[in-house]
Amino acid sequence: MSNNFKILEVGKKAHSAALALSEISDTVISETLILFSSFIQKYKDQILRANDEDVQLAIVNNSSKAFVDRLRLDDDRINSLQTVMLDVAKQKSPVDQILETNTRPNGLEISKVTTPIGVIGVIFESRPNVFCDAAALCLKSKNASILKPGSDALKTVKALYDILALALSEMEMPENCVQLLRSGSREEVKLLVNMTDYVDVVIPRGGRSLVEFIKREAKVPVFAHLEGIVHVYVHKKADLETAKKVVQNSKSRRPGICGAVETLLIDKEFYNKRGNELIDFLIANGIEIRADKAQFKNELIVSVSDSDYGYEFLENILAVKVVEDIDAAISHIRNFGSNHTDCILTEDKSASELFFKKLDSSILLCNASTQFADGGEFGFGAEIGISTNKLHARGPIGAQHLVSFQYHVNGNGTLRP
Repeated sequence: MSNNFKILEVGKKAHSAALALSEISDTVISETLILFSSFIQKYKDQILRANDEDVQLAIVNNSSKAFVDRLRLDDDRINSLQTVMLDVAKQKSPVDQILETNTRPNGLEISKVTTPIGVIGVIFESRPNVFCDAAALCLKSKNASILKPGSDALKTVKALYDILALALSEMEMPENCVQLLRSGSREEVKLLVNMTDYVDVVIPRGGRSLVEFIKREAKVPVFAHLEGIVHVYVHKKADLETAKKVVQNSKSRRPGICGAVETLLIDKEFYNKRGNELIDFLIANGIEIRADKAQFKNELIVSVSDSDYGYEFLENILAVKVVEDIDAAISHIRNFGSNHTDCILTEDKSASELFFKKLDSSILLCNASTQFADGGEFGFGAEIGISTNKLHARGPIGAQHLVSFQYHVNGNGTLRP
């Protein structure tokens, strides 16, 4: 059987499942997610054994520490998976919500009502939690899903999928409402993202090469961000202790996620007073600083190159630049950023307002870690990805963003003259 035929059958099955899902009550969907959460705990050892095989292979293949960290599951992360399922389950259904109503002079009553998108394809790389997040959010929004993990996480995702399948079967959910593609082939991905008759949107979660490939090849609409070139700007009126804590957390909590800061911009006035203290603190806490060595006293600083700005390290490395003022910081972010997440540290409200007004990032923060760029932290229960698109979905994508809408028009034998 050819790949084309296999993928076509997957698409047809997903399309049929999406129609069936639209008739399932939100109560049943939530109970399914709660059951899946309990099964994650029940079959935890099975999940961790599969994950250990994936992790060991990644280590043998000399994968980076950040890559292995994204791939690895432990007891805490298993508990987090359970919590996310419960959080999504208790979210209000995003489907059949009346967004607007309007009664026309002729008596027509027009309502704008949310509907499922239909079939969502999610292509992701090394993070097994993406499988759980994506499956849960698609179910909650009554969308069928086709999930394509990278080969690096395949054993872990297969174990999670088998456990989800048990929950779906026990709750008599529509067959094929969640499907897993098990091949590591990009040819399979190419076929998936061109099935305009059966797939309504695709969401890539991974590195730049994957996202560029999807955007280049897809005929299906794409929700995506290319990469997370995240900046923190330390304004002249920033508090030093706040800057220390926020920058360290923004970089070191998990350096390999898309919300990790990659470039630190320091206002010249702050640099003259407290710049060396901030840099010394970051270096003492294990962060490699790449900066102009002539500007800082610490001998552990690595000389920065132009290519370090606008680069997604995904490691405990931070490019640093001293800028003249807030306008220079904004200009730098516009030139090197990716419209993902950017942050200002300041005690001056007018400065933060200017920063927010002049930048077009999907997430802007003031005095808070950039690692809050996460749908769970936004109260969405989870996220299926972060989009820098300007149409439909932007920023962290939760279940409430995986809907479209239609107009319901009620008349009383109303005729148009």
